[in-house]
Amino acid sequence: MGNNLVGTVPEEFGKLKKLKAFVIGSNDLSGMIPPSLYNISSLTIVSISDNQFEGTLPPYIGLQLPNLKIFYSGANEFSGTIPESFSNASKLEIFEVSNNHFVGNVPSSFGINLPRLRHLNLEKNYLGQYLPNSLDFITSLKNCSQMEMLSLAANNFGGPIPKSLANLSTQITELYLGGNQISGIIPPTLKTLVKLIVLTMESNLLEGVIPTSLGNLRFLQILLLNNNALSGKIPSSLGNLTQLFLLNLTKNNLDGSITPTIVDCQNLQQLGLSQNSLSGTIPKEIFGLPSLLTLDLSRNSLNGSLPMEVGKLKTINTLDLSKNHLTSEIPGTIGDCSSLVSLSLQGNFFQGILPSTLPSLRGLVYLDLSRNNLTGKIPKDLQKLQFLNYLNLSFNELEGEVPEKGVFENTTAISLVGNGKLCGGVPMLQLQRCRKAIESNKHGKMKGLKLIIIIVCVIAFLLLFASLSFLFWRRKSIRRSLSSSKSELSSISFLSKVSYKSLHQATNGFSQSMLIGTGSFGSVFKVILDQEENVVAVKVLNLNQKGASKSFIAECNALRNIRHRNLVKILTCCSSIDFNGDDFKALVFEYMRNGSLDKWLHGENQSRGLKFIQRLSIASDVASAICYLHDHCDHPIIHCDLKPSNVLLDNEMVAHVSDFGLAKLILNTNQVSETQTSTIGMKGTIGYVPPEYAMGGEPSKQGDMYSYGILVLEMFTGRSPTDESFKDDLNLHNFVKMALPERVDQVVDSTLLSGEAVETTVTRQNYNNRGTNEIYTEGEVNISFESPNLFKCLTLVLEVGLACSINSPSERLKVEDVIKELQHIKNAYQEHRQQTRPTN
Repeated sequence: MGNNLVGTVPEEFGKLKKLKAFVIGSNDLSGMIPPSLYNISSLTIVSISDNQFEGTLPPYIGLQLPNLKIFYSGANEFSGTIPESFSNASKLEIFEVSNNHFVGNVPSSFGINLPRLRHLNLEKNYLGQYLPNSLDFITSLKNCSQMEMLSLAANNFGGPIPKSLANLSTQITELYLGGNQISGIIPPTLKTLVKLIVLTMESNLLEGVIPTSLGNLRFLQILLLNNNALSGKIPSSLGNLTQLFLLNLTKNNLDGSITPTIVDCQNLQQLGLSQNSLSGTIPKEIFGLPSLLTLDLSRNSLNGSLPMEVGKLKTINTLDLSKNHLTSEIPGTIGDCSSLVSLSLQGNFFQGILPSTLPSLRGLVYLDLSRNNLTGKIPKDLQKLQFLNYLNLSFNELEGEVPEKGVFENTTAISLVGNGKLCGGVPMLQLQRCRKAIESNKHGKMKGLKLIIIIVCVIAFLLLFASLSFLFWRRKSIRRSLSSSKSELSSISFLSKVSYKSLHQATNGFSQSMLIGTGSFGSVFKVILDQEENVVAVKVLNLNQKGASKSFIAECNALRNIRHRNLVKILTCCSSIDFNGDDFKALVFEYMRNGSLDKWLHGENQSRGLKFIQRLSIASDVASAICYLHDHCDHPIIHCDLKPSNVLLDNEMVAHVSDFGLAKLILNTNQVSETQTSTIGMKGTIGYVPPEYAMGGEPSKQGDMYSYGILVLEMFTGRSPTDESFKDDLNLHNFVKMALPERVDQVVDSTLLSGEAVETTVTRQNYNNRGTNEIYTEGEVNISFESPNLFKCLTLVLEVGLACSINSPSERLKVEDVIKELQHIKNAYQEHRQQTRPTN
């Protein structure tokens, strides 16, 4: 499978009378399947998806394949009708023919004669032909007690949803009906499908109200009802769907206010209510949803002001409130939405000045504030938003000078029309010259004369000041020296809660028995400092030169103010002189009882292993820490030495990144110029260092992402980037890249697979449920079958690692995108585990 095979299927395959599995999916094969192949009665699996096969399926196919369990033929060019004879293959469990050209209707005999059917995917065909009773075959599916997934999306089904839909198996978790011509109402009896996780009915002709009974589907995570003719109010019972992360009700005729109970859906990531007739104010509570990524309330009749609470949307990427009746000023707290990429507030009645906090949205790409009543000047710092490529401020009452840099340089990316008092800007905007510039030319000579007079006065004043300063120079010099010494001692006294002597005693003279780790920055000791016997970790820094106490204190103060759940907390520091008279500097951290990730991957904890979900959580934790250091500190911090030994695990196996900012601290302590590259930390560790550093490149966020990508690959393959097997041009990145996606099981850590494997008698499947290109011709096949969901998730995680560790810095995945991808993978994995968990 997936070997880029071309041509047609040889007729000789039909002679393999004991063939059990015919798996040739994801190639470039074409033509027709030899009819003789459908006569091999021993076949249990037919997987021919993702090719270019054409023609019709023979009407006798089900009669000739009585042992058929799995039939995949999606993404081909098949046409004609679905043969009713498939209902004679009573062992059929999976029937997937999506993305073809099948017409007609679905044989009602499917539900009568296929009791084991659990996966029926017919989406993206031409089934139904808009017949008013084309969904009646659903009635027969009540006999399929194992049904887990039914997809009829993107076909031509018409007529109302039969009430018998509520009689489907209570095991069903996914129901896709979108993209048809289904009319009538949504049956309230759908509440009986209590295990539904996905329900999609978008792009149909549904009308009536949204049943309150949908609130009974407590496991629902995706609900799509957009592009219909639904009316009435949004039922408050939707607040019962606490697992919901995607809700789309756009393009309906809903009215009334936004139900405040929607805030009970605390896992909500995407909320779409646009293009309805909603009125009233926006509930403040909606801005407290902790995971919200997209909020679209556009094209309604919402009124009132935009609440100050909008600043709580720390994770929001897209905020669209356009074409409503919102008034008052745009709150300055909008600048706290640090992840915002797209902001649309056009077509309202906002007034007042543009918030000065808008330039704080450093990731902003799209900004539309047009057709409001905004006044005042355009904040000049908007030109510093390097990713902004669309800006529309047209039809307001703005005035003053237009900036000339950044997005304002590209006249095709901005619109300023309808603001008659704007001036300046780049010449292509053809705005009037600013009055200040005109007056500057008119009064230039007068200003020149005034400038000469001022210069003469300043020189005279400086001469007088120099004379007075000389008389008191020595006295002030002595006082300043004494004051500086006292200030430094005070600072050290305030910051340092421990002395060199106490550390020397607590570690038995920095004994090797107390040593728990070493690195490029120094050595780490496990220490009990206080009477309450609280354990801390003390890192004694490796200093190459003496001096620079002030810079060390300043850096420590800065690091102490950095707080994040996935960073090791710095408690205090020690700046002193050791017993040999040399400078001694140490940092005191909280102690991580589960040690470093490196030990779990390669050291003493390796035998215990880390499960997939644990590794995924650790990868997410590290990404969150890097995102904080890069984008949410007062001054961005580049880690420069990201690797498993610098990732520590607490009691709950939550990851904490250590040694952040220490490269800069060591540089300042050793009095190395910022333009130079330190040999300590700044170049990182072999195997994790991005290629551009080796060519003299400056430390960068992209460099950290390279190290992170290698770390992710190491976590899920169990192989160090310095593994002895990597020779010549082979490295960890290329090793994984060459194996994906077909041979993912050959590169991942074997301990991940051993905990997920079960025994079966079919071919090994990939995450698309399509087998390998091996053909088994004799006897029973008994191999290890790894969870398709696990393989899919492993593949996706490794692709994230590859995307972060490519050679080109500009093409590496951004950390905020990494966080989203890992969260999607985690959700998918947990959903599948929940679905497949045995029930009593």
